[in-house]
Amino acid sequence: MIKRKIASDLQNAMNEYPSVSLFGSRQCGKTTIAKELFPTYSYANLEDSQTRLLAETDSKEFFTKFPEPVIIDEIQRVPELISTIQVRIDNNHKPGQYLITGSQQISLKKAVAQSLAGRTLVMNMLPLSLEELLEANIDLDRDTQLVAGFMPFLYKDRGHSPSDFYRSYIDTYLERDIAGINAVQDLSKFRVFLKLLAGRVGQLVNNAALSGEVGVSSSTIGHWLSILEASHIIFKLQPWYTSRTSQIVKTPKIYFCDTGIAASLLGIETPSQMTRDPLLGSLFENMVVLEALKAAINTSAKDNLYFFRNSNGLEIDLIQKSGEALNLFEIKSGKALDKKFLRGMRSFRAHFSDSKDKKSFDALIYSGEDVPSFDGVRFINYKRISSFFSPLEEKFRLSF
Repeated sequence: MIKRKIASDLQNAMNEYPSVSLFGSRQCGKTTIAKELFPTYSYANLEDSQTRLLAETDSKEFFTKFPEPVIIDEIQRVPELISTIQVRIDNNHKPGQYLITGSQQISLKKAVAQSLAGRTLVMNMLPLSLEELLEANIDLDRDTQLVAGFMPFLYKDRGHSPSDFYRSYIDTYLERDIAGINAVQDLSKFRVFLKLLAGRVGQLVNNAALSGEVGVSSSTIGHWLSILEASHIIFKLQPWYTSRTSQIVKTPKIYFCDTGIAASLLGIETPSQMTRDPLLGSLFENMVVLEALKAAINTSAKDNLYFFRNSNGLEIDLIQKSGEALNLFEIKSGKALDKKFLRGMRSFRAHFSDSKDKKSFDALIYSGEDVPSFDGVRFINYKRISSFFSPLEEKFRLSF
């Protein structure tokens, strides 16, 4: 069993709140960690048609069959159950009564905010991290890791094909989550949209360009992006900017929450294909950005990750805002030490001199060996980056 970093935070939350809502993409490990940490709890899976029918038609009988404390899986299938949970919490405000999981937040955000205000704590969960894999003695080379992605199922029992898994994963997502909520009228166009988006990993969002290629309106593209974000399929990295200049780009960049999904959509099925693919650098950047997010997702630093770009071509791949300090990270998939990689950070510091204080640092994340200082910049192997994005600040929690 691979130990998850979120485990201790989840246990602490259940000791403090009557309910905890654990959101994350399908098969990222929510059910596994819930059952592992709370083995004596009742368990109700709302994906099961009979269980779902009982929850929809007779909530009192539902909680007779699944008494508290209870794990309720995939709550988005019966969001109206949240109102019943509210009433039951008000009658018994004891901590740790409900552990609710969900993989689709579109129908949940409003229900949770309205019904469970002050009664639940929302936590987010992503697939496995490099740190978790390394601690479990799973150490893959760069291109194998990019293709394999980070879904726990692929590491539970060896021998599964990542290409088969992710192909099925995408089909299941389209059939269950997208078709199930009637959010998309034309699934064939949505599939085209997904593939085009995979080819734009690490790029600025351009709804108009996607609209023309897919054949739908720009507003539809915006709606579809919201669906993907709410389903934990993509992550939007926001730009860092200052009001001092209008030249700074203020459009977010898109990354997939698992490189295996992006690679599958691009038809990359083997490490050798990945090595030769022109999008290797973009997918590597995707992996690094998401590793930073995973390391910070339960801290206030979750909202302190940015990128920078201006109209003159100056770009910083990743910025971590830590208090008043701005830590700059360039991301390169290669192994070479090269001073030209440092130009962007130098130029940024020159233009925004107040961004450099005693606690700030500049680093390049790449596939080579760790170098404490090369021309004044740290060079960090990508497998060690988690420690740079796990500040000692209070854990991030979104409480309703």
